[in-house]
Formats: sequence, structure tokens, C-alpha cells
Amino acid sequence: MRLCGDLIVHCFLSQGQKEAWLAGFARKKLLAIAIICFGIWMSVHHDSCRKSLTLPVLGLGIFILLVFIITNNGSGHTVPGLRYKEYELQDYSSWFLKQLNSTHNWKHLKSCLVKSEDCNGLPKKYKTLKQYKGEKLTPIEAGCCRPPSECGYPTRNASYYDLSFRPISTNNDCKRYKNARDVRCYNCDSCKAGVAQYMKTEWRVIAIFNVILFVVLVSIKQLATM
Repeated sequence: MRLCGDLIVHCFLSQGQKEAWLAGFARKKLLAIAIICFGIWMSVHHDSCRKSLTLPVLGLGIFILLVFIITNNGSGHTVPGLRYKEYELQDYSSWFLKQLNSTHNWKHLKSCLVKSEDCNGLPKKYKTLKQYKGEKLTPIEAGCCRPPSECGYPTRNASYYDLSFRPISTNNDCKRYKNARDVRCYNCDSCKAGVAQYMKTEWRVIAIFNVILFVVLVSIKQLATM
């Protein structure tokens, strides 16, 4: 199993990605590789029942491995004075960049964001400016509902910024942000980054659930054959 895992690491990841692999998510990824190797072992087993589970086990292992490779990058940046992080699109994998920069994909995602309560519900959720500034915003709230903090726009309330202030940053998102409900920062790279972080978190939850389900099913099967 170790040889199988090392082969996948060296074939598909750069040196920097290998270091990130070892530093951050090695255990989960190696578990996925172990599941794949377990599936290969089952395929050469003489037991027909085990052979029948080869494809599902291999599929599960490959899915989990791809999820953790695709979502390996991007963790947000801490901003002094804020309890939440801000996210940058270039921090995420090339797969995320391709999907989120697609005009067709983003048009659909943006229409969903405009209709959702993520930004529209902020005035009700944070009734005072002090409360709004002191809260830990979600990735989508931080990226899509407000301009990046580096723009320097004075905050009037949870849904309104003083755009008469000249931005102190050259970030294009500063120009893209508008106070209008259907505009806000929905065309910003920071919004796409917030969506990427949301998707990353959700996919990892699904992957971890599948791992737990796999372990439970294997345990039940082993008990049944005892």
C-alpha cells in the first residue's frame, strides 16, 4: 500500500504540492490511497463477494483522493482587526479557477447568490455596525457581500459602504463592488474565492462522511463473515 501511495504522489504532484501534502492533509489522502489499494486487492481475491465490491471501493477511493487534491489549496488570509478571513481566487487549484472563471458557470452561480439570503439578510442578521464588524463572517459573506478590506471603503452598515472614498488599493474588486442588491461584489474575484472555500468545505465533509461509511460497512462485513 505504501508503494502504491508513493507512486501516486510522485506522478501527480509537484515538489511544493508534495510538501503541502505531507504538512496538511497526508493522513486523509493516504487513507484514500489505502482504500484504492484495498480495492485492487479485492479484485484479485478468489472470493466472488469481495470481487463484486471492487468497482465501488475503487470508485470511492478515487473520489476521495481527487477531492483532497482539488481542495488542497486555499485557506484564507487573516486581516488585522477582523475575526474572519478573506479569500483570494489565485490561492485555489486550477480546476476551481477554470470552473469559477467560466462565464456560463458563474452566471448561474451569481443568480443563485443574488436570490439567496447570504447578502440580502445581513441587515437583519447584524443590526448594528459594531455587531457586524465584530462577527465572524462566512466565506460567501466575506467575499460576495462586501468589498475587500484593502479597498478601505468606510462601512456605514452591513449592506452599505461609502463609495465616495477613493480606494487605497489597485485591486479591481474595489471598482467592481456596488451597494446595489443585485451587484454588490458578485462580479468580484473575492466572491468566487468565497464560493470556492464554501465548496471546498462541503466536499471535504462529504468525503469524510464517505470514509466513515466505508469503515462502518467494512466492519459490518468482517463481523458477518466471522
